[in-house]
Amino acid sequence: MSEYLDRAKALRNAADVHYNCAQSVLLAFAPEAGLTREQALGAAGAFGSGMQMGETCGAFTGGLMVLGLFGCSDGQAVTELREAMKKNHGGMLRCADLLRVNKERGGQKKPHCDGMVYEAVELVEKILRERGKIA
Repeated sequence: MSEYLDRAKALRNAADVHYNCAQSVLLAFAPEAGLTREQALGAAGAFGSGMQMGETCGAFTGGLMVLGLFGCSDGQAVTELREAMKKNHGGMLRCADLLRVNKERGGQKKPHCDGMVYEAVELVEKILRERGKIA
């Protein structure tokens, strides 16, 4: 398991505070991106729960933030992340749709969202490694 995924799992399982999906993804990469914990929390704070209105998944938007911080916000990197996540979720990236389908399948919200965070972290890490942005 990677250090980024380890960080994300620790954040998602913290007993004392809830980190939203975007915060969890961004915080996993914050030290290497040169962000303080406070900066990462603030930047991603409004992006949880689909920008607080059920729209684009926070794990995905957190991933976009990380790609941008590492200079990988070109169309190719963004498309790679978007298409990989959509492929894994029936073409959906909208938080409300993802949660609805998860619920229809009998899933619970927290494990679903945790999985979205872990997936985004793994995909972003892969993209950054392939581009030589992280070791």
